[in-house]
Amino acid sequence: MYSDSLTIKTRKGEAIFYLVGLLTVYLVPTLSHLFAFPLYYLEPMRIIVILALLHSRKWNAYILALTLPMFSFLVAGHPVFIKMLLISAELFVNVLLFDLAVEKKLNGFVAVFLSILFAKMVYYALKFLLISAGLFNTLLIATPLLFQAALTILLTIYAYYVYRKNNNFKGRLG
Repeated sequence: MYSDSLTIKTRKGEAIFYLVGLLTVYLVPTLSHLFAFPLYYLEPMRIIVILALLHSRKWNAYILALTLPMFSFLVAGHPVFIKMLLISAELFVNVLLFDLAVEKKLNGFVAVFLSILFAKMVYYALKFLLISAGLFNTLLIATPLLFQAALTILLTIYAYYVYRKNNNFKGRLG
């Protein structure tokens, strides 16, 4: 009986992550126009994926990493198809590297920082190759580096507090 209520509670939490993730992605273009500020600078997909990494089972983070950019492309037409693939790859690498770091017993906040940093390196390397090959006509760096650095630091600080509170990520490894 206890395990049934735990399963229901876990599934409700997972459903909330999916719903918040989808609503966020769905509303970002509209809210960006409303506030006259490109909210995608705040990397809402990364925020949702990192929250899933820290508060959910790992497969939820993988699913969100792969589907949030696709959902945004399908409902809002943004990002363009090739960038959608790049963002999906970046977020997937972010989750994968986080899992590898946690399994190697790195602190959760260090794992978040390094996984974001290396995922961004992969993203920019792939984007550079696509631009150089003439397959993608865009700026290499569209989101200001200051915003990216600030978000990385904020997410790392948040992970530090989550890690300190829980002292581990037992729930993540399941």
